[in-house]
Amino acid sequence: MEAYLYEPLEENKVKCNLCSHRCVVKDGRRGICGVRENHSEILKTLVYGKLIARHIDPIEKKPLFHFFPGTLSYSIATVGCNFRCRFCQNADIAQMPTDHKGAIMGESFAPSEVVAGAERGRCQSISYTYTEPTVFFEFAYDTAKLAHQKGIRNVFVTNGYMTAEALNMINPYLDAANVDLKAFSDKYYKELCGAKRKHVLETLKLMKSLGIFVEVTTLIVPGLNDERAELKELATFIRNDLGSETPWHISRFHPTYKLTDRPSTPVETLKIAREIGLGVGLKYVYTGNVPGDEGENTFCCNCGQMVIERWGFQVGKLRMENGHCTTCGANIDGVWA
Repeated sequence: MEAYLYEPLEENKVKCNLCSHRCVVKDGRRGICGVRENHSEILKTLVYGKLIARHIDPIEKKPLFHFFPGTLSYSIATVGCNFRCRFCQNADIAQMPTDHKGAIMGESFAPSEVVAGAERGRCQSISYTYTEPTVFFEFAYDTAKLAHQKGIRNVFVTNGYMTAEALNMINPYLDAANVDLKAFSDKYYKELCGAKRKHVLETLKLMKSLGIFVEVTTLIVPGLNDERAELKELATFIRNDLGSETPWHISRFHPTYKLTDRPSTPVETLKIAREIGLGVGLKYVYTGNVPGDEGENTFCCNCGQMVIERWGFQVGKLRMENGHCTTCGANIDGVWA
């Protein structure tokens, strides 16, 4: 299928304008993502409808804690990614084209089949996740448009590297996003992810201005992005540029893929990061990959009452009604059923 958002150049080259790499692709070659190929000045997506993963997940697994909590999300992915994260937790599918000589696997589906699956599974949303949804943008766009017509919400779990053109195109159908803000260091993004931090910051600010509901996730890697000063700078960016109501998820790292020389993140580091986030004025800061930790729960910012109790991806007691704390009546920011 012909790709969206590209332009022909001289010498049979094309420029892809889907993500912020803006790859110039020679004839017969692919972009950084490994799934978009130049066929004589026609850029084609090689993964349209080729789903490598389909699951029904709790929306909390995305993670989204303030967007229809306790509901299910129909989650899909193709292979491919426009990042090269050394700590990629889904490298077997995200990095498949890169690590296996361009290999592309997946079972063919139409957008209507995905939406029908979401309806059968009683899912209130479809999540484009596991790998980077930007690289299967055409299929995500067609599916999201159809889902929107059916009253099903659409969620991107993303590294935030799509262009403004791509985000504006899907904006009418995109309800929420969890964006990885992997660090607050240009060096970290360049050396560990193969990307530039500034484009992610631009995407986050544009999402908020467009009215897309945003939550942010940061994977804390010992010795690489866990300095207190950097964490404070990151949290301050969220507060100042996205709003103090924006949930921040601080996730625990475990050695994987090409980054196995680092230990798992100490739980104490996550607690310190959470204190930093709350200290700069963020209302909702969560610790991830630590089931049972107090940092999984949502607390009322006015009276301190626990309003949503969680264990892992499961929601327990709710002490809120119509988006308000049942103890003091204060508003709890989010999109509630």
